[in-house]
Amino acid sequence: MVGKNGNEGLQAVRLRCERNEHLILCRYASFADSSLGRAREESPCPVRTCYQRDRDRVIHSKSFRRLKHKTQVFLSPDGDHYRTRLTHTLEVAQIARTIARALALNEDLTEAIALGHDLGHTPFGHAGERALEEISGLPFHHNENSLRIVDVLEDGGKGLNLTHEVRDGILCHTGSKQADTFEGRIVALSDRIAYINHDIDDAIRAGVLKAIDIPDRFVEILGGTTHDRINTMVNDTIQSSGEVKRGTYEIQMSPAVGAATVALREFMFERVYKNPTAKSEESKARLILEELYRYFERRLEELPPMYLDMLASASIPRVLCDYLSSMSDRYAVEIFKNIYIPKSWHIY
Repeated sequence: MVGKNGNEGLQAVRLRCERNEHLILCRYASFADSSLGRAREESPCPVRTCYQRDRDRVIHSKSFRRLKHKTQVFLSPDGDHYRTRLTHTLEVAQIARTIARALALNEDLTEAIALGHDLGHTPFGHAGERALEEISGLPFHHNENSLRIVDVLEDGGKGLNLTHEVRDGILCHTGSKQADTFEGRIVALSDRIAYINHDIDDAIRAGVLKAIDIPDRFVEILGGTTHDRINTMVNDTIQSSGEVKRGTYEIQMSPAVGAATVALREFMFERVYKNPTAKSEESKARLILEELYRYFERRLEELPPMYLDMLASASIPRVLCDYLSSMSDRYAVEIFKNIYIPKSWHIY
């Protein structure tokens, strides 16, 4: 029973959650009371574990809200049913939580990583990422930018001060380096499961792909619908993961399903991600970001105050990338219009 003496009584709630983790989760799980902690020490929340607290910080961040107006694959889609970066993030979190729960790993940590993994995406999807890298001359990778957002840019330049485990999972959700935690590895695999399948769904909706275009060899192994493919991949991951030999734990698909998933991803690159129709607006997206970059490079004084202050400790290209990558698609377009498109002249 929770006591009535302020935080001292409420603290029993968090302690109960931490004890329950040791009762429910497997020995390979990341336990909240064993976290490596935060860069800046804080008093623990009385009612939430450190991973629950991180999840909430991500959800309440401005960067998370902006994901609803950031491109997934199709730029400025005409319709409410195309995925955005936000709906992609929610689908990844759902898939990852399902796998983590089934494997008795830490669902709270998994969810916190999943919700934060794509905060660093630029406007206009990967096209924007490539454009900023080329324009600025700096290496730009959305996973590294996601980490920079939670470490430095959020909360008015103070960052969210997330735990080591969440930060590591965000950074390692893509690329060659595996996350230190199995929860982080679940998110990396769930990200791939989510985007392969919902991008097929959106490509069919856009007329870029037809269901019958998907080769039979994938249908036979994975299924013929979005639901069936996700179900196959998730269930296979749950069945194939775990302690493969004493002391060795893996998050993985079976050889057959894993190979089919990789091959289906390659099929999507050829038929959708590089498709001229799907990519037809990318040159315009690049133009917008390049012009905005050059404009603010010449007029640094017009940057928002937080970014102006950052110029004392960071290079101009770094600050410009921070500012432009934080924009949603429609905000970038609006700023571009305000700067470069003549306004109508009204006579009163």
